[in-house]
Amino acid sequence: MKSQSIKLIAPVLISYIVMGFVDIVGVSTGYAQRDFNLTPDMAQLIPSMVFVWFFVLSIPVGVLQSRLGKKRILVTGIFLTSLGMFLPFLHYSYPILLLSFLFLGVGNTVIQVASNPLLKDVVSEDKFSSFMSLSQFIKAISSLVGPLIVTLMVTRFGDWKHVFLVYGAVSIISGTWLIMVNIEEAQTTQKASFSSSLKLLRHPLVLSMVVSIFLIVGLDVGMNTNIQNLFVQKFDWTLEKASLGISVYFFALMVSRFLGALLLSRVNNFSFLVWSASLSCLFIILLMVSASSSLAIVSIALIGLVSGNLFPLVFSLTINKLPERSNEISALMIMAVVGGAVIPPVMGLVNKVSGASLSFVVLLICALYVFGSSFILKKH
Repeated sequence: MKSQSIKLIAPVLISYIVMGFVDIVGVSTGYAQRDFNLTPDMAQLIPSMVFVWFFVLSIPVGVLQSRLGKKRILVTGIFLTSLGMFLPFLHYSYPILLLSFLFLGVGNTVIQVASNPLLKDVVSEDKFSSFMSLSQFIKAISSLVGPLIVTLMVTRFGDWKHVFLVYGAVSIISGTWLIMVNIEEAQTTQKASFSSSLKLLRHPLVLSMVVSIFLIVGLDVGMNTNIQNLFVQKFDWTLEKASLGISVYFFALMVSRFLGALLLSRVNNFSFLVWSASLSCLFIILLMVSASSSLAIVSIALIGLVSGNLFPLVFSLTINKLPERSNEISALMIMAVVGGAVIPPVMGLVNKVSGASLSFVVLLICALYVFGSSFILKKH
């Protein structure tokens, strides 16, 4: 029987705070665009620099962790993240900032591949969906606090990038705590390999859910990195004021995932997924046609509330179907996080041609696919 001792669960859950640091890319994109006078499409290279590593490294990391262990890999990811956080203080330039986010992306890839299977090792199967939402709730708190820390650093110290010092210190503390606990990891029946992971994509369920994760993450990052553009272009807000829209979004995500942690062990997870995806479509449309900033803020909050559990739902439902292939499925799904590198540049191009509001059509398409693919999950 799996232990649910708080001594084992707590350091694993705290690693999701470090995982949430990746969402600082939204605020950072806006400030970098201003600091270095970047065009919208050039600015969107920053989230691409973060999320492309999910595609490149997820399967190799999944294979490696099946041999070295999930905890060891997770600790490595946390310390890689801390390294990236200190780089902008060596020299603040666009190339160095890209390098900093490269380390953040590599570290976050490693963290995401290892953390979810390790969490499954310390909680019971019937509670896994609930704990997945709790972990995403913790990540959402981290994401929410990020823009607030940036605002504090600007008002108190006149330098937004001081947020990286806070992130670097927290990463070191989290990694050290995890090193100090002993976790008994479940062994899979089949050792993961690069070929065995890719062959899983032949399974219609796995393929459709991997694509869903690709689009869910793209939707999330697209919201994060384009809220500022929407308010600046459509409502003539300042960059600092527009950043509050990101905080509203992450607050809504935090509330959504807290409710998910309470509800997912008690309600039908498939029905929850269908309603979440369908309402996401509706509220994205509402955001696009919003004629006032107030309605836009409400729409952003509603999108966060209904979309916040899409990732944990798809992830946990798929792994619970094929638990013996958890390392490979985790690797494939985290590889699909590369959607965060693909969707924002597409939005940037649409924004350049047609404006900020119409760029959210890209996110509507993402939500529509997730809604449709949920019925493939039901079939299997």
